[in-house]
Amino acid sequence: MRNIATADRVAVPEPMEIARPSLFADLGTVVRAATVTLVLTGLAYPLLMTGVAQIVFPRRANGSLIADDTGKIVGSELLAQGFSGPAYFHPRPSAAGDKGYDPVASGGSNLGPTSKKLRDQATAQLEALTKENPEASGPPPVELITASGSGLDPHLSPAAALWQVRRIARARGIQATRIQALVEDFTEGRDLGIIGEPRVNVLDLNLALDSRFGAAPR
Repeated sequence: MRNIATADRVAVPEPMEIARPSLFADLGTVVRAATVTLVLTGLAYPLLMTGVAQIVFPRRANGSLIADDTGKIVGSELLAQGFSGPAYFHPRPSAAGDKGYDPVASGGSNLGPTSKKLRDQATAQLEALTKENPEASGPPPVELITASGSGLDPHLSPAAALWQVRRIARARGIQATRIQALVEDFTEGRDLGIIGEPRVNVLDLNLALDSRFGAAPR
């Protein structure tokens, strides 16, 4: 009988050494990944999109700027401007910046519907509109009383533009029907026929007033 003590012993393999990654190797991988990502997403992609935009729709890519009859840039069709003269269409009120219509301070008043300050502002705006437009038919559209969320909405509904026609016609000494026809000419339809609402660009409309009927008397 074989003695257990003298039995063949099973050879136990020695533990394998696990290679530990070098700190510098990991750092090099991170740097390469960050560099490739930066080049692709921070340089190549923006340059490609900028180039495509300049070729396909350069005017919009450069800010949709608008020039007057002399070629002077007077604004952008994307940003509202403040017009207060009686011979021009007035845009929506603006809470952007201290005096409104500030393109670097886009935003609303953030006043809630229960705010007394908001009610006072709306009341004052309604009184001013009624005084400036005594011949207008009916109450003013609400968009002429309240500011937009951005404070820089460049459009009005056709109804809000038509509501101001008689004041402009009186200030310019021309027939109201001619101003009304101008609004109809500059009314933009829904995008793709279904998106949004009909609208008019206030800056385009005011430039057209001066172009067709001459500069407004001061």
